[in-house]
Amino acid sequence: MKYIPVVLMGCGGVGRQLLQHIVTCRSLHANQGIRLRVVGVCDSKSLVVAPDVFSMELSDNLLLEVCRVKLDSSSSLLTLNGSGECQVYSNPELTKKIIDIAALLGKSTGLALVDCSASSETIGVLNRVVDIGCCAVLANKKPLTCKMEDYDKLVSHPRFIRHESTVGAGLPVIATLNRLLSSGDPVHRIIGSLSGTLGYVMSEVEDGKPFSQVVKSAKSLGYTEPDPRDDLSGMDVARKALILARLLGQRLNLDSIKIESLYPEEMGPGVMSVEEFLGSGVSLLDKDFQERVHKASSKGNVLRYVCVIEGSRCEVGIQELPKDSALGRLKGSDNVLEVYSRCYPEQPLVIQGAGAGNDTTATGVLADILDLQDLFP
Repeated sequence: MKYIPVVLMGCGGVGRQLLQHIVTCRSLHANQGIRLRVVGVCDSKSLVVAPDVFSMELSDNLLLEVCRVKLDSSSSLLTLNGSGECQVYSNPELTKKIIDIAALLGKSTGLALVDCSASSETIGVLNRVVDIGCCAVLANKKPLTCKMEDYDKLVSHPRFIRHESTVGAGLPVIATLNRLLSSGDPVHRIIGSLSGTLGYVMSEVEDGKPFSQVVKSAKSLGYTEPDPRDDLSGMDVARKALILARLLGQRLNLDSIKIESLYPEEMGPGVMSVEEFLGSGVSLLDKDFQERVHKASSKGNVLRYVCVIEGSRCEVGIQELPKDSALGRLKGSDNVLEVYSRCYPEQPLVIQGAGAGNDTTATGVLADILDLQDLFP
């Protein structure tokens, strides 16, 4: 049996779903000769660790209890301190303890540090852990969109890094691009719809629904963040575009990307509350969207919120696209990526499928962890 020790950072929707997947896949992994040995789980304030990370792991019952406790985001893992099955550490010990675990296990069994947080503060611990010789798996986009100096350190040991779920959740976007690039097939253009939320919004507006109504529906369906402007700003798509652009060799930072927001600055979070934006602000945008949809339709086109990476160009925003193209046919919250290369010059390689959701993303993270198995004894 091959054992892969795991420490998870982040107990939000994706992190909890990952723990549940690990527990429910025990028999499947056993048949494959693998066991994921979860030795630690942390949120932003506390870390739960097995009493002896060499010989013990957090029990499945405890992992499910972590999921139950963190279902309420305000609850703390400190409540597990009296269980007797684990040790609990809180800030400022948290980061040091993770690095200590990596140093201990890195010399013998190895470790997979999994970042399912949404924090920009994890880059330091990720770099330390990779330097020690352990592996890192990311669903968190922010470490890969930090300044180039930190990014270069993180990806300097590519065999020890997996981050498929940072761009397309469970879709094979990063793996496909890596295969093309390593085979000497240069990628010269990427265009894609990489936000399930904005994909849904644009396809619903295309059907004649007011922009304001669609945004409110997307929020009620759970497609958006609590403040829909987090999605409508385009920043999430910009981070994904930056990850892809850097993968293609571009030396870009986030502020180098042209980003089209779907709302004006005067409707931003610093000016309007969420309630004001949804109550009176967003409806003021209906007429402009209606006119843009009509203009595109008159030319046989549709509007899509896309990222475009071509040469030194990297931008995200609304574009008019042919209705019969892969992106034009997009409906709902699916992601679509068109990749143009030497081998795919006219008819692009198209990657399409569910690109959002906790379940899909967690499945992608789990696949990334298992993909590292040859690096473990």
